[in-house]
Amino acid sequence: MSDSAFSSSDHQWMARALQLAELGLWGTRPNPRVGCVLVRDGVLVGQGWHARAGDAHAEVHALRAAGRDASGATAYVTLEPCAHHGRTPPCVDALINAGVAEIVMAMRDPNPAVGGRGRQKLRAAGMIVREGVCKQQAHALNPGFVRRMLAGRPWVRCKLAASLDGRTAMASGESRWITSPAARADVHRWRARSCAIVTGSGTVQADDPALTVRDVPQAADVPPPLRVVLDSSLSTPPDAAVVRAPGPALVLTTRDGGDQRLALQRGGAEVETLPAGPHGLDLEAVLMALGRRLINEVLVEAGPTLAGAFVSAGLVDELILYQAPHLMGHEGRPLLQLPGLERMAQRLPLELLDVRRIGSDIRVLARPRSTQEG
Repeated sequence: MSDSAFSSSDHQWMARALQLAELGLWGTRPNPRVGCVLVRDGVLVGQGWHARAGDAHAEVHALRAAGRDASGATAYVTLEPCAHHGRTPPCVDALINAGVAEIVMAMRDPNPAVGGRGRQKLRAAGMIVREGVCKQQAHALNPGFVRRMLAGRPWVRCKLAASLDGRTAMASGESRWITSPAARADVHRWRARSCAIVTGSGTVQADDPALTVRDVPQAADVPPPLRVVLDSSLSTPPDAAVVRAPGPALVLTTRDGGDQRLALQRGGAEVETLPAGPHGLDLEAVLMALGRRLINEVLVEAGPTLAGAFVSAGLVDELILYQAPHLMGHEGRPLLQLPGLERMAQRLPLELLDVRRIGSDIRVLARPRSTQEG
């Protein structure tokens, strides 16, 4: 059904469910972010959201809040209720047992193995099931979960920071700090919602970043994202901050490594060998390997060579660009290393999603026009 087939009340209640789902932005990985409201005779009687993987799902929280008022109610849920046993029992059983009369869901479960089963079981129990209201907004909350279910790999965002003349470092290599404290704080929020943060060994050796999440109160009690170093030559120092910092670290390489591998493992990092590509690691193989680790959303924070390689390979779904109001000169390091383009027809088209001021800087969210949702 299209959005126009739903009433204004349907849109109102699903909008509330989407607001609730967003409260799980930081902690549900690898699960999707889901919200649910229960409405009876036009009155909200229960609501809930999925806050953390392993905890009760949104529907269960809403049913607990509604109690006996759930009987005869309509449930608005942002994702098809689950019909399979995972860490928790199926939500469809809870909805049926509570006597809910109708289910309105924004989108089906994208997992081909389970999608549609919840809807079928609810209808078999005599419940009215409608789907499709605010589908686009529901998808936007879980692009990585959808991508992993359909394609086996995560959704990739590439974060970039540059001066107005497109430079990411001075001619000397100095790069701290290009952007304002407000912009850097905003980056930490993007880190917090990501399942993994990816960088290259060159950035590790040049800048020694920790790639941890800081100053995001909502994510304080959430396991940190996986820190991933792409290192085809296995040259990452075992005492690098990205290895030593609290939380999981993974070094992906094309080599066996011997003693260096053992040193990294003793330092606290996991090391995995993957196929080589034209200029180091095969980036598609990297993303598929992360998908197997249940990684939904990846944030690439790397230098112009690795970031440019992701973009050139068509593997970046969104660009997050912070532009600072200063000039750094033509000899500074460029934003991206891309193949030489001689004709205007070779340009890489972008769709602007959002442009706003963050502190003294401008943040641009853009998506390559070739990116598909699935």
